[in-house]
Amino acid sequence: MSHIDALLRAMTLSEKLGQLNLVTADQAITGPSVGGTTTDDICAGRVGGVFNLWGLDALRRAQRCAVEESRLGVPLLFGLDILHGFRTIFPIPLAEAGAFDPDLWERTARAAALEAAGEGIHLTFAPMLDIARDPRWGRIAEGPGEDPLVGEKFAHAKVKGFQGDDVSRFYPLAATAKHFCAGGAATAGRDYAAVDVSERALHEVYLPPFRAAVAAGCATIMTAFNNVNGAPMTAQSRLLNGYLRGRLNFDGVIMSDYAAVAELVEHGVAADQTEAAAIALNAGVDMDMVSGVYLAHMPEALARGLVDPRAIDAAVARVLRLKERLGLFDDPYRVVRLDDDVKDTHRALARDAGRRSATLLVNRGILPFAADIRRIAVIGPLADAGAEMLGPWFAAGAAENCVTIFEGLRRALPNCEIAHHSGVAIEGDDESGVVPAVALAEGADAVVLCLGESAGMSGEAACRAALGLPGEQRRLAERVMSAGAPTIALLSSGRPLTVPWLFERAQAVVATWFLGDRAGEAIADILTGRFNPCARLAVSWPRAVGQIPIFYAAGSTGRPFDAANSYTSRYLDCSNEPQFPFGHGLSFARTTLSNLRADGRELTTSRSTRISVDVQNESDVATEETIFLFARDRDARVARPLMELKDWRKVVLAPQQPATVEFALSAAAFAFPGEDMEPVVEPGDVDIFVGLSADAATLLSARLRIVSA
Repeated sequence: MSHIDALLRAMTLSEKLGQLNLVTADQAITGPSVGGTTTDDICAGRVGGVFNLWGLDALRRAQRCAVEESRLGVPLLFGLDILHGFRTIFPIPLAEAGAFDPDLWERTARAAALEAAGEGIHLTFAPMLDIARDPRWGRIAEGPGEDPLVGEKFAHAKVKGFQGDDVSRFYPLAATAKHFCAGGAATAGRDYAAVDVSERALHEVYLPPFRAAVAAGCATIMTAFNNVNGAPMTAQSRLLNGYLRGRLNFDGVIMSDYAAVAELVEHGVAADQTEAAAIALNAGVDMDMVSGVYLAHMPEALARGLVDPRAIDAAVARVLRLKERLGLFDDPYRVVRLDDDVKDTHRALARDAGRRSATLLVNRGILPFAADIRRIAVIGPLADAGAEMLGPWFAAGAAENCVTIFEGLRRALPNCEIAHHSGVAIEGDDESGVVPAVALAEGADAVVLCLGESAGMSGEAACRAALGLPGEQRRLAERVMSAGAPTIALLSSGRPLTVPWLFERAQAVVATWFLGDRAGEAIADILTGRFNPCARLAVSWPRAVGQIPIFYAAGSTGRPFDAANSYTSRYLDCSNEPQFPFGHGLSFARTTLSNLRADGRELTTSRSTRISVDVQNESDVATEETIFLFARDRDARVARPLMELKDWRKVVLAPQQPATVEFALSAAAFAFPGEDMEPVVEPGDVDIFVGLSADAATLLSARLRIVSA
């Protein structure tokens, strides 16, 4: 008999339900307040895991209660939302996705895992894999952007980074793929709102990142809060038991989100908490986060015949196996030992990740700074705001460890006179600082204008109906830009902001997102030219809120836009095109593409072909470029998107260097869900597009024909 089987036989019903009870401490606020958990509950075996608690002393005290004072001594599982760093804070995921660098994604996850595991954390509620095409939604900051292929590669890299590659060893940190699924499609971009998407959209857009996470060995999955197509995800047996357990053979732990089991009553699918407990468990949810519904009401559900005791045992066994896989039965107090120089190593990684994640959107020749620049005015409420650089979900990060933009520039340019004035607050209507800020700008060789959102304006419960600059920041910006000094605008935010007036007037604009605790150093590296920016947008940047949702992989129409024909798909008052397309991002070099070619004109369903394109760095600056390959199936039984990302390549080019970039494409790359949602590859013509972004006007194209083998 295995250890887990023996434990199951020895457990009372209360102890079994305790293993399914995931409770919160109070070191981080990640949801509405609910009843607290006492050490008595832990000692009685009524708690299986605790999150929002960190620090070795606190964790060991809690673990000692479970291991030394509970009847069976089953260790606790300690979890935390570690989305982009634990102590060292890296760029928010939406920014880091723009690096288009799976190796970087994995390395930052590994660094976070080591730091967290070094302080006794076992589980992270990450990666967040919601594909998001609506920047009103605050949680767009937490994920990989708008494209499912990027989401798949992001999922694989993050799971491997958190959990490690060697499946024969204990996880450094168990990963949680969340939020399953389609939370990014919430109605009107509002958190927790209902989702209504087609079955095709589920399988083509929202499920693929989770499929990749499962394939990578993800330990746990968290359900979304939302009602998806009429059924709350915490009650979605078809997708949890049917798709995850059945089709993908996922055998890890499925947990609810914060209090979501109790919320089934508010959703209107459960008459009371007893029904809620039964519905969630029968749907496949193993762990009840925070609500305590399983612990309090599952005995009644069992007595009423609403659940099978074998379903409880199966859920408990999965939780116990996770603890076993984490090595907790061998060493409940386990920590990962870190090298002495790990802090310096991780800080260097954070700086590099930051500069690889900041996207140069506009540059009218002002960047990098000229060598003879002498006076810089650093203006705006984000200029010297360490806490804001952390962004949402900063775990155990601390504002005092952050390098602000003002600090970073002073360090990088010690011989330059650099002065600062905030001008206005991030929010609020106090304009008293505008006049002195403008006076500072008037005497400068250049102005660095630091604008955007507070960290709390992105993430959960941070949705916005208007995506302009909050408070009086626009007034400040317009007055400063009228002062006459060349202006570089830096946008710190967790989403694209609709500021077309700023893009028109500033000499340069950089999307600096929330870059973490080395933000100031990373930004200074770019502005001074010590690093040539290479990030690209992982999300389309809208001109106006009315364009949302906006994404490059739009569906086809029989009446595509035609400027000469009013009866085509268009707006009366706005361009159809985004402000910046998916993949947009400038560098200090000029790169051109030419001579797109394929090994052959036909591609059989059983073979692959090579796609090649010539790349030329036409400048005297070394550069790193991202080359995207898109495709469109022109002849399918199901209308396909106008473009779909099939692959990308990174290429490093010395000054004036030419290179050839190659892609290997198999027919399987053109598979799509058929009428039964099973993958199918159909013969017919396929257009191949290669370019530096999804801007259709700039893409090279070729055509292939897929033929049956």
